[in-house]
Amino acid sequence: MPKIMKTLTIAGSDSSGGAGIQADLKTFEEYGTYGFSALTTIVTMDPDNGWHHNVYPVDSALVAEQLKTVFAGGPVDAMKTGMLGSVDIVRVAEQAIKSNQQKNVVIDPVMVCKGEDEVLNPESADAIRDLLLPLATVVTPNLFEAGVLSGLGKLTSIEEMKEAARKIHGLGAQNVVVKGGKALGGDRAIDVFFDGKDFTVLETDKIEPAYNHGAGCTFAAAITGGLANGLSVAEAVAKAKDFVSAAIRSGYQFNEYVGPVFHGGYRLNR
Repeated sequence: MPKIMKTLTIAGSDSSGGAGIQADLKTFEEYGTYGFSALTTIVTMDPDNGWHHNVYPVDSALVAEQLKTVFAGGPVDAMKTGMLGSVDIVRVAEQAIKSNQQKNVVIDPVMVCKGEDEVLNPESADAIRDLLLPLATVVTPNLFEAGVLSGLGKLTSIEEMKEAARKIHGLGAQNVVVKGGKALGGDRAIDVFFDGKDFTVLETDKIEPAYNHGAGCTFAAAITGGLANGLSVAEAVAKAKDFVSAAIRSGYQFNEYVGPVFHGGYRLNR
């Protein structure tokens, strides 16, 4: 029997199943890896209030206990972070990465829930920038997050995405993917990958209707799965782009507010 590769997500719960820990574990399974998890936040969405998001962080000591359980078997082959919820939880994640000499670290710097447009916790965003980016093999901000991390504000072009990637790389991340997705104008879904030397622009046709709830979490989890399976960073990012495109294309309308990606789309449509 081949060696089982281990993956970890430190992230929040999305009861609708498209994003968060649910998305990560489903994606890890699609990549043939064994997924561990440490729950950081519970997010609910209120259908009686325009799908408003309520975010409830888990106590940081409990997050630390979960990670102690996970790392009792040694470092995993790759890991990711998602919604962390508080500065204390960011510090717990930092300590776990450092104390276990964890390699292949994907940081998805979640600052907002989809449909929201304000940073959930500005102090946590600063902590992610200062404590986790220097530990990141790959960081995967969307346009909003890249604008915050880089200090450039709203990004509206590929050149601005490249400049943001340069600045974020300067904060310590080894590789940066700025996700334009459907948010950038035009008929192409564009992401920019920067390895510290060269830029690669990843493009696909935009998919309509865009059932893309959970696309960001799924993209980062797919990179994590790729790294665990021995792909180079560039290979893992390119495959993750294809994986997420297939997941969006296979998604469905959950209710009047949201349509999640379907994580089995890549496998089922090959």
